[in-house]
Amino acid sequence: MRRRLIRTGLAHLTERGYSAVGLDEILKAASVPKGGFYHYFSNKAEFGAALIDAYNAYFCELLDRALLDERMTPLDRLRAFAAEAERGMARHGFRRGCLVGNLGQEMGALPEEFRDRLVSVLEEWQRRTERCLQLAQQAGEIGPAQDPEALAAFFWIGWEGAVLRAKLERRAEPLQRFADSYFTSITP
Repeated sequence: MRRRLIRTGLAHLTERGYSAVGLDEILKAASVPKGGFYHYFSNKAEFGAALIDAYNAYFCELLDRALLDERMTPLDRLRAFAAEAERGMARHGFRRGCLVGNLGQEMGALPEEFRDRLVSVLEEWQRRTERCLQLAQQAGEIGPAQDPEALAAFFWIGWEGAVLRAKLERRAEPLQRFADSYFTSITP
């Protein structure tokens, strides 16, 4: 039942956001009675924190599957991640975005304790990306003067904006345009 609540919550919040979705809507979609919800979570904020953690675990798996795939060059791994994320958005008609990005945009209306949790998630994604970019630098795919840490931050700042725009426009072009520009700008 907890897993069903998490899965349903993620679907609703990646599409509509935290503030726009009520617990009753999630409980109905998950076919879970209120008592079942309160068995696992004391309130919506605790549920939201669990959703952030579950999304991060899922997303780290997605990142690792691409960024640790030694059959590809490091930059091709990052390209593979971008392509897979685009396919994921396309599967849902570009109606769903990134939970972390959605919540970040709503931060003014969210429990303040979400802020540190969201920043921590983004930093974790950046660290994984930075390691991949360090390998790209060692392989000569990016120049020695490039800063993998800064490039990883730049990737996530731009990628989250591209995800927002793709969701807004309901099409892949913003993701593709960002990825093309990013890879062109960092390679010699």
